Amino acid sequence: MTVEDVMIRGVETAGADTRVEVLALTMAEEGIGSVVIEREGDPVGIVTDRDLVIQVIAEGADPAELTAHDVMTPYPEEVREDAGVFDLTNAMAAREVRRMPVVDDDGDIAGIVTLDDLIVLLATELANLAGVIEAESPPYSS
Repeated sequence: MTVEDVMIRGVETAGADTRVEVLALTMAEEGIGSVVIEREGDPVGIVTDRDLVIQVIAEGADPAELTAHDVMTPYPEEVREDAGVFDLTNAMAAREVRRMPVVDDDGDIAGIVTLDDLIVLLATELANLAGVIEAESPPYSS
């Protein structure tokens, strides 16, 4: 299974000059936890809901005065869409990130993969395996 099989397409993006309040509204309206900051299709940063809490709210900053550039993680770890899911999970663990933009062969944004997506995939796969075990197990008597 490749990253392309599990990624979310249609990732929300914005430019580095986008106001933080716009990013927060986008996250709220779309029910998402991050926006990938891009320049000409290439990911150059990522802003997460956690970034907004820690760097804006906790600091008492004015979200109307800050831009994505002010709070983003620059040049986030990214993964190619043809990478294997095992390689993806190793990279996420090694870099201690919950989200990774996915890029195509040209380095352009193709999607995003989140830890939540992988947990849902794992839960589904475990349920499938549990079904096999149940089907092959003798009935238990009480």
